[in-house]
Amino acid sequence: MHGHAYANGAGTIVNAIAIWKGAAFCIDLKTTADVKLCECAGGGSRITGGIETTDACGECGAGDDATYDTALIERCVSLVLDRFGCTCDGAVTTHSEIPIARGLKSSSAAANAVILATLNAMGETLPPIEAVRIGVRAALDVGVSITGAFDDACASMLGGVVITDNRNNELVSHIKYDSDVLIYLPDEVAFTADTNVARSKVVAPLVEVAYQLALAHDLENAMTLNGLLYCAALGFDPEVAMCALELGIAGVSLSGTGSAYTALVRRDQIKELREAWCALGGNVIQTRIVNKSRVEQK
Repeated sequence: MHGHAYANGAGTIVNAIAIWKGAAFCIDLKTTADVKLCECAGGGSRITGGIETTDACGECGAGDDATYDTALIERCVSLVLDRFGCTCDGAVTTHSEIPIARGLKSSSAAANAVILATLNAMGETLPPIEAVRIGVRAALDVGVSITGAFDDACASMLGGVVITDNRNNELVSHIKYDSDVLIYLPDEVAFTADTNVARSKVVAPLVEVAYQLALAHDLENAMTLNGLLYCAALGFDPEVAMCALELGIAGVSLSGTGSAYTALVRRDQIKELREAWCALGGNVIQTRIVNKSRVEQK
């Protein structure tokens, strides 16, 4: 049995680490997954994984257990098999254009893509939110996420902008929002598992303000407040965000726990911000918010 699927990355409006409530938007960068299932050779299911990347900056790589951790994608396959009481051996491979460990939700996209591909291989379906919750459980099981990243996974799966309660895995609001997106990508990586959670908790009362702005659909101010708070808490340079604000960009933030920054931009603002960010070094990626869900895109 062979299944194939993809899922999108996402950008941050409100990072959920401080208050377990977050908001995120879907972006047009993808991770694809291929899953092959076969009759179990004996005992329990044996799942092997592989990760390949050609990110949006054109940086290429191919990984195995020694270079990329495949525990998340293997766990996703196992949980889907368990959900349907199926015992199979399997192989899963992902290929991503989402830069890894930059806060652009590469793990959530990988989990969603693998879950959908496994369902495709089995000829089964699940409601999108149930599929998301399987990925959240897998992320917590293998330790790649602090809250389970329900907000990021919902944005990846459902498209548009999502506002969530991550503690209860509850989708609070889901709206469409049209915008181009610029991503500033510095050279360094930042793994979520290494984040200083205690420092994030210090700014929790102000992150709550950002969350309330998001609930009121004041997304750009929510995003900017979030970004400045987490830059201060986690030690990232606020100059990237300030550079955008000086050009009249209303919504700019550190994405996730870094190291990338995202900005919501009008078409006439793209050239000027791209030039300003390029002058800071690193890479700049242009994309957009994707409003269609994975179900609608089939």
